[in-house]
Amino acid sequence: MDNHIYICIDLKSFYASVECAERGLDSMTTDLVVADPSREKGTICLAVSPSLKAKGVKNRCRVFEIPEHLEYIMAPPRMKLYIDYSTRIYKIYLKYISKDDIQVYSIDEAFLDVTTYLKLYNMDATTLGKTIIKDIWDTLGIGASCGIGTNLYLTKIALDITAKHSPDWIGYLDEEKFKAELWFHEPLTDFWRIGRGTAKRLAKIGISNMYEIAHGDYEMLKKLFGKDVDILIDHAWGRESTTIADIKSYKTKSHSLSNSQVLMRDYAYDEARLILKEMVELQVLKLVEQRVVTNNISLYVTYSKNIKPTVTGSTTLSVYTNSLTVIKKEMLKIYERIADTDTPIRKIGISCNNLLDESYEQYDLFTDPKALDREKKISHAVLNIKGRYGKSAVLKGMNLLKEGTTRERLHQIGGHKSGE
Repeated sequence: MDNHIYICIDLKSFYASVECAERGLDSMTTDLVVADPSREKGTICLAVSPSLKAKGVKNRCRVFEIPEHLEYIMAPPRMKLYIDYSTRIYKIYLKYISKDDIQVYSIDEAFLDVTTYLKLYNMDATTLGKTIIKDIWDTLGIGASCGIGTNLYLTKIALDITAKHSPDWIGYLDEEKFKAELWFHEPLTDFWRIGRGTAKRLAKIGISNMYEIAHGDYEMLKKLFGKDVDILIDHAWGRESTTIADIKSYKTKSHSLSNSQVLMRDYAYDEARLILKEMVELQVLKLVEQRVVTNNISLYVTYSKNIKPTVTGSTTLSVYTNSLTVIKKEMLKIYERIADTDTPIRKIGISCNNLLDESYEQYDLFTDPKALDREKKISHAVLNIKGRYGKSAVLKGMNLLKEGTTRERLHQIGGHKSGE
């Protein structure tokens, strides 16, 4: 495999840094949290500025967990603004690196394959990383940290673990440096792809660090992790063969469209049924807009305070379709089959699976082609109106009920206020 050099740039406390930049404040010295003040104190802080973190306030904490003696700015989330800043930062990356060598990992993180650019700019990777980070700061006032590595995995670990302890927020790892510095690092959950569940399973067989995974009993590990064992062991040795080019050329075999909603209070069975209908309406509009059809739908329901385990259900339709009538009817059947009528509900998730191009749409003996065509024309008309006059230009009567959430969610991005 050809030798690669990657850098991964992470925008520090991104949402909070954007809010500071918008106010002309330094995110490194300003105490600010991004949280919706209109919600209860139990609401999660989407971001905490670096200066508050330095005072012991944890990222993604709840508002009531912030010590009362601390004074801070509370900024309501503005997701559209954050997306705009992320786009502007991506354009800064493009000043240095081709889009073919950039892989956006999240709104505040991106991998750059800088292998062929180091000679072009006559720079080493650290200098190039510092140059890009400085450009982001000088242009937008957003601080960033940087991981550098000889493969994508090491680059991510250099960012997540090594850069945090570096005064210039830059970390570097190759396989040998990884083994020398991080083989015995604990806890294992600091490493990418190792969650608490994985760490607990490893702890049960006496494994608490990467060295012990790398030298562990293969058959025992395989019994615990199945087909994922080889990835786990490769990462324990600091190995990763996937490149950005591999990621960009990958075509998934199965497509789905999912949507979930955390409710802001406990909903009774009938109230949650209304929410489900709203969600299905919006989901089907997406299917029509993307000109795809589905033959399998699924639903999960999570109860308040986990009083009972989450329940799931799915059904395979007799045809491939994006008909609202068909999909809503079948989704409600699943809901009525799996949901407890007497337990308050706090979260609902739906998914349309096995998506295919609309040209694969099918009919059965019970389908009225004229009615289906009329329904589709109505959907396209609604999409055209929304595209011209805004997402909330067309609402149904159920959306106006006090239990409904569609009106509010139409002005949100990712479940948070867009800031419009």
